[in-house]
Amino acid sequence: MIKLIQKTPEKAVFLSDMDISLANAIRRSINEVEILAIDTVDIYKNDSALYDHIIAHRIGLIPLKNQKIKQGKEISLKLQAQGGEVLSKEFGKDVVYEEIPIVLLEKEQELEVVAKARIGKGIEHAKFSPGILYYRHYNKIEISKEGEKHSELAELHPDIFEFDEKLKLKNEYASTLEEDDLKDYKGITIKPTEQLVVFIESWGQIDAEEIFTESVKAIEDNLKDLEKELK
Repeated sequence: MIKLIQKTPEKAVFLSDMDISLANAIRRSINEVEILAIDTVDIYKNDSALYDHIIAHRIGLIPLKNQKIKQGKEISLKLQAQGGEVLSKEFGKDVVYEEIPIVLLEKEQELEVVAKARIGKGIEHAKFSPGILYYRHYNKIEISKEGEKHSELAELHPDIFEFDEKLKLKNEYASTLEEDDLKDYKGITIKPTEQLVVFIESWGQIDAEEIFTESVKAIEDNLKDLEKELK
């Protein structure tokens, strides 16, 4: 059972009764999703105050819109800039975020770069990681008539509670509270469950939902390879 709580390109949240071992396997398999990232940087001119390797490191961590290219193939991204703040948008439409700062150039300074991107996996290097997945057990919060008077909880935990004449749940799934945390508030109970609240956050190369589906496919592919070896 999966209950969708939130879904945007950047983030997905859902409630699930999957086993925690399966959730952990999916979490680890995120780093087996194929992602396009800058792998090498050739710097032909650098008049800035930063060393070449610092410029290359910054450029290498710029997220790119994912593309399906063959293994061993590369795409080239060129940058030529003179004076002022150099931003990631100088590489063109392939970057996810256009306002990532690379370096600040003085009036007469120049930067000329050719970056080459290829497909890789996060198990090889973090720059190929599409995002993160994490989870926690879902603790159900119940508010009785007596508990509706605790207006201070809306101030202490504004992401979870809100108060409008009486205390209400605003976003129960944002809660990391446990039973002992609210033991002094009569009428508020927290009941642990075996269900998981799963959070997926994307770095922008692919949508959060696609990160989940591609991670599951990676597990399936690994199981098929294992089955072949056992036969």
